[in-house]
Amino acid sequence: MLPSSIQISGEPLSGAEVRDICRGLRDNAVRLLSLRGCRLCDRDFGRICRALAGATSLAQLNLNLGVVSSPSRIKQLAEALRTNRSIQSLFLHGSPLTDAGLALLNPALALHPALVALDLGDCMLGDEAINLICGLLPPDGAKSGLKELTLSANPGITPKGWSRLAIAVAHSSQVRVLNLDYNPLGDHVAGMLAVAVASSRTLEVLDLEGTGLTNQSAQTLLDMVENYPTALRSLVLAENSISPELQQQICDLLSEGEEEEETAGGAGNTQERERGQESAVHQRGSSSWMCPSDPSSQMVLMTSGLGDSLLAETEM
Repeated sequence: MLPSSIQISGEPLSGAEVRDICRGLRDNAVRLLSLRGCRLCDRDFGRICRALAGATSLAQLNLNLGVVSSPSRIKQLAEALRTNRSIQSLFLHGSPLTDAGLALLNPALALHPALVALDLGDCMLGDEAINLICGLLPPDGAKSGLKELTLSANPGITPKGWSRLAIAVAHSSQVRVLNLDYNPLGDHVAGMLAVAVASSRTLEVLDLEGTGLTNQSAQTLLDMVENYPTALRSLVLAENSISPELQQQICDLLSEGEEEEETAGGAGNTQERERGQESAVHQRGSSSWMCPSDPSSQMVLMTSGLGDSLLAETEM
């Protein structure tokens, strides 16, 4: 039997439901487990962690919105991740991790052989956490690292922390999607990110929605897109003090760059481009300004609220 999905949202979990979840994990019958906002006792959380430790079919784990709510649960999750070898996407959005909690979790994240997508949005993180996260974005020639990173709504991170992240992104050989929406970045940090984007050979999606940017930032980003060849395909600038004209210019240039790449690449690069586009569609609703490269992409990053994200596969 092919692995299936278990998706429960905002509900208290009964003992019977927890037993069924654990059985599915032990039988390797679950590919996606989403317990977003669910309520369960510490004992049942520990049971699930022990079951997912040995699961070989589990690829996506969503514990968004406070499921990992204490240091003891962070330790249990870290212990499970040290044994698990299959999880590719981990979503902890809206968990009160803090820097101390991420320090407990980080060794397991750094050593996990399959993890490529991590959502730490609204996790009460600061600069110490950024230092740890940068270790998950190894430079060119080093080990593999994250391809998708979400750090939405972590206002405790200072410009110093964002500058360290920008340097890591500039030198990373892996990261394709970076979501920094709803952080008070401002124009100075946006300038550093523009340099990082210009240096990166892989970054395809950058979400800067609601980050306190002005036309000054937009002009810098426009100059970057206009004058430097990058892998960037989608730049989200909604809910900033940026004129629609500048946003449209940036969007048009990104679209033109993609058309030129498709023309020059020919049929030989079609398969590689399609792989790169799997994570390039980032949709936040009708209010967002974005330049998606391929609406038919097979992998969609869907969001709810302030960036609470779930990576879901869609069959066309």
